[in-house]
Amino acid sequence: MPELPEVEVTRRSLAGAIAGALTLEARTGKPLRWPLGCDPSLLAGRVVGDTSRRGKYLWLPLGPRAGQPPHDAGGLLLHLGMSGSLSFAAVPGAPGPHDHFDLLTSAGTLRLHDPRRFGAVVWSAGMDAEPARTLLSRLGAEPFDPGFTAERFWAALRRRRVAIKPLLLSGDVVVGAGNIYACEALFQSGIDPRTPAARLSRPRAQRLLAAVRETLAQALSLGGSTLRDFRDAHGLDGRYQQDAMVYGRAGLPCRRCATPVRRIVQAQRSTFFCPGCQRR
Repeated sequence: MPELPEVEVTRRSLAGAIAGALTLEARTGKPLRWPLGCDPSLLAGRVVGDTSRRGKYLWLPLGPRAGQPPHDAGGLLLHLGMSGSLSFAAVPGAPGPHDHFDLLTSAGTLRLHDPRRFGAVVWSAGMDAEPARTLLSRLGAEPFDPGFTAERFWAALRRRRVAIKPLLLSGDVVVGAGNIYACEALFQSGIDPRTPAARLSRPRAQRLLAAVRETLAQALSLGGSTLRDFRDAHGLDGRYQQDAMVYGRAGLPCRRCATPVRRIVQAQRSTFFCPGCQRR
């Protein structure tokens, strides 16, 4: 599943190319997770603004159509779902069976490819308007937000009795720590993934938040992770998974202490950790 690093890599790879372009036409394929929410023809004749990200959502602002008042502006909220990817090409090929949305612009075509169709492209009058407001309302803090301090993180953990790994995955305290990155951050901070969140001390919470940030920053520098489907907007794979310390290494010796890496299941997701390096 594309997580925050993959979504941010996608944003960076297309933002400069599509900003300022004029939309010409929109094409929809098979239904996605949620309906588009407007007639596709209403997306034509708009100028694309600066693409931004909130959690695992991308926001593509679209100005008003020519001759229409300012409140005609809005944008597209995009989610890559379980297996989606966005591409941007000057001359794309004919859409295939898993290409479910095309936005043709004066600079090229933005295409959503999604074999499992859990992704979404949704029109909204703004990020603070429905339906975007509801979809974004349950998201936790952005991990690199300077205002999200270790003290705030620790205070949020103290109210939660669930194990720390599923809490990180939930995204309602801090966004971005998907399965690979949660496993790796917990390893880097020396915390057993089964530890109740409320039991983490202030210093351990501080180390964990720092590890989340370091892990995500490293993933961004390596283009994210490609396990099956992810590509950036130019078709390039991510490389982070090649450097993982515990993820996907069940039974192999820990790179630090040589203890065999264990795999357990938490919240229906595989968790990988080192019993020697990570403590409750």
